[in-house]
Amino acid sequence: MTAPTLDRALALHSQVSVRPEPFGALLYHFGTRRLTFLKDRRLLAVVESLADAPTARAACLAAGVPEAELPRYDRALAALAESSMLVGRTP
Repeated sequence: MTAPTLDRALALHSQVSVRPEPFGALLYHFGTRRLTFLKDRRLLAVVESLADAPTARAACLAAGVPEAELPRYDRALAALAESSMLVGRTP
């Protein structure tokens, strides 16, 4: 069984560009040419702080994500990692 995404050290892929928008953000992966919409400004804050946090969970908590919402953020970050928008890194 793999660890929840929240327990991993993550960062934006080096080929991903982030464009903040009033609704959240657009993520564009130059390698895969994939466009992803983030429809949550708090999720944008989490994604932008991943590289500086020891784990995705720490980034979520620092962005003010309530404990009860962590499973939803775990699923969102897992989907971003699955689509190569996020990559694992050494903490």
